[in-house]
Amino acid sequence: MSRKLAVLAVLCTFAPIFLPAVRAQGSAANTAILDRYAGQYRVIDEPDIIYSVFRDGDHLTIESARSARVTLTAESPTIFASKEPELRLDFTVDAAGKVTGAKRKSGSFEIQLERISDQPMHNHFRPYNRQVVMIPMRDGVKLHAIILRPTDTTDPLPFFMQRTPYGVDGSDSDSINGHYTELAQSGYIFVMEDIRGRYGSEGQFVMMRPIAAHHDPKSPDPSQIDESTDTYDTVAWLIKNIPSNNGRVGVAGVSYPGFLAAEAGIDPHPAVKAISPQAPMTDVWIGDDFFHNGAFRQTYGYDYVLGMESTKENAFAKLNEDAYLYFLKAGSFASAAKLSGSSMLPTWQGFLDHPAYDKYWQSRAVQPHLTRVTVPTLEVGGWWDQEDMWGPQAEYAALEPHDANHEVFLVLGPWNHGQWVRTTRHLGVVNFGAPTGDQFRQQIETPFFAHYLKDQAGFDLQDTASFQTGTNRWMRYTHWPPKSTKERHLYLGSNGTLSFEKPVAEGTYTKYVSDPANPVEYRKRPIEATYAPTGSGWFTWLVEDQTAYSKRSDVATWSTPVLDHDLTITGDVVADLKAAISGTDCDWVVKLIDVYPDDASLGKMSGYQLMIVDEIFRGRYRTSYEHPQAIPANTTEEYRYGLHGADHVFLKGHRIMVQVQGSWFPLYDRNPQTFVPNIMTAAPADYKPAEVRIYAGSHIELPVAE
Repeated sequence: MSRKLAVLAVLCTFAPIFLPAVRAQGSAANTAILDRYAGQYRVIDEPDIIYSVFRDGDHLTIESARSARVTLTAESPTIFASKEPELRLDFTVDAAGKVTGAKRKSGSFEIQLERISDQPMHNHFRPYNRQVVMIPMRDGVKLHAIILRPTDTTDPLPFFMQRTPYGVDGSDSDSINGHYTELAQSGYIFVMEDIRGRYGSEGQFVMMRPIAAHHDPKSPDPSQIDESTDTYDTVAWLIKNIPSNNGRVGVAGVSYPGFLAAEAGIDPHPAVKAISPQAPMTDVWIGDDFFHNGAFRQTYGYDYVLGMESTKENAFAKLNEDAYLYFLKAGSFASAAKLSGSSMLPTWQGFLDHPAYDKYWQSRAVQPHLTRVTVPTLEVGGWWDQEDMWGPQAEYAALEPHDANHEVFLVLGPWNHGQWVRTTRHLGVVNFGAPTGDQFRQQIETPFFAHYLKDQAGFDLQDTASFQTGTNRWMRYTHWPPKSTKERHLYLGSNGTLSFEKPVAEGTYTKYVSDPANPVEYRKRPIEATYAPTGSGWFTWLVEDQTAYSKRSDVATWSTPVLDHDLTITGDVVADLKAAISGTDCDWVVKLIDVYPDDASLGKMSGYQLMIVDEIFRGRYRTSYEHPQAIPANTTEEYRYGLHGADHVFLKGHRIMVQVQGSWFPLYDRNPQTFVPNIMTAAPADYKPAEVRIYAGSHIELPVAE
């Protein structure tokens, strides 16, 4: 008998007694059948995630260290499910009738589990009660907040607060324990607050509200309100009105809430004792959400603003066609906004009216206000953050010169946007060998807040913790970037070679034709809406294999020979191009890539081209971000700009590659390559092909560890 038939025979044997049995609570048959499934199940691809299945009367329940208990009802001898939340377990049984694993399906998401123990383990969720409040601000507006306090203690506790535009109504004991597992077990009074104009809060929402003049909090001016004053007023109310608090407040958040956490440290309330801006929106024109070095992030600006400003609650994922075709057909961003069917939203209008770095964007930037360290600060960022990679490094760089008491810290890990809140070893197909987010939360984040809010020992980070990719290990530095590196130039030769040896004939060049009618896509097509509910490639595009792009004629590619030794870069990487274009405007996209060997033992990573650092620069801003200028046609100009920081080892047997291209579409709008006053309103006739020449002597500046 085949194995498949043997399993079927076992299931048929149990079927006649199974369904009646599961309806008869306490029967011996029911107990025996359900007990077969009890145990621990490990996620095969993520071995650090372990689910426990229990028999609870005539049902099964499932939980994990970071997920609440869910009751499952039998649908068949091997399938158990829950409708709310939507969850389905399909157990696998071997020929002897032993349960060996399961498929866990939630919506369209499915994972494979293997059984590792017959003894399940309960999680350690701490019980919290829930209180809903409306907190008055200095101008009379009231903000909606959820307050959660542990029910198992009456001791005075500090507050842990997150302010957000994304809604807090779902905050309860289970969500706190699941999302803030380590902090919840430690015990805080959690405060989750809707910012003004969003969800349950009163007032008007303003995207990344400019910082007001309010440097005397003792004499508050109701007309001078911003996210800093709203935080101040919230903290003042909490300290006075919530009993059994210890008078200390910590503020943290990721992305927009990261921006709000940074604002909590600008003219802070005296009770604010620790903040952690994580992937914070910091300057959305220079290097975060909406622009990078003047290049407009078209699809993100379209999707995000539509999701945030078309209603008081989130309204993402409206685009239901390939974004590449949608924006190519639309032409300019102004035309795309008209095609949306939505009215002209405030931030869309801001894009159209303020394409350059004027006071509109400067007033929203955080880093100019970070001129003193007012509160211990833990900045957190990811090497492959698709939204706010620039922010945490920029905020650290602004604060560090003022850090006389060593209270500013930086953590950089192998993550995309906010991935450190998850338990995973992977980003896309890249495996880093350890649950780095768990390590960060357990070893750095939780001790940081415990130290500054509870006077507990255990926080030992001196300055910077960085996960070094390639070798896949945590490193600690006394400063970022470390001062022990040596700058070396990696030169782009005229024949596709990449070398640390300066080319002799600097008049030679590499050329390609950049055609706006056929722009280089930034990720695999079809390109779904940024926050499409299923299957969006947005979250992992920065670790997508670049092999397909190196084969395009409009992508210039240079490569080293196979490395005969490891090469470590730690610090900021800079591109310095000497180039000419036949048009009068252009974009430069530079990518530094680790090319893996063709080796079947590497599995999906065989021959993989992994971007390590990358960035775009809009040529019209080469002399000034505020005053764009046309580029003299066919004239050699220098374009020098940062590609961000890295802590990476190019391993022996790998190669280093550099790619340069003129578009990254549709994440970035197409440059017409004809200078126009505002690219976002360019006419179809403005978009023209241009020949690009990159001269030998152009190079990448690498911080090589000695």
